[in-house]
Amino acid sequence: MKTQATSTLPRAARQALVKLAEDIVVARKKRRISTVSMAERAFISRGTLYKVEKGDPSVSMGIYATVLAVLGLVEGLGNVADRGTDTLGLDIDEDRLPQKVQPRRKSNRGRGQS
Repeated sequence: MKTQATSTLPRAARQALVKLAEDIVVARKKRRISTVSMAERAFISRGTLYKVEKGDPSVSMGIYATVLAVLGLVEGLGNVADRGTDTLGLDIDEDRLPQKVQPRRKSNRGRGQS
């Protein structure tokens, strides 16, 4: 069943979720964690775990984060949109730099005024 979340999801986002799901499955299997055990550790149902492992966009980000935490992989989630590595954002900031920089005027505030 196609949900609104699935039908409105941009293609690149959908592909990223599918890759994340595939990586989660592989990480779970490498750690020899069964689906029953994984669901229990993440405090979710096996049905929800199935959705996570399919990249279902209707599953909350919190559940994806919990599953990643169980796998010991959650640290990467905090860096997904890191402003220090956001090349587009950094380029936009640079484009907004002024063409000329005027020297600052000296202020009389706080100097000998009572």
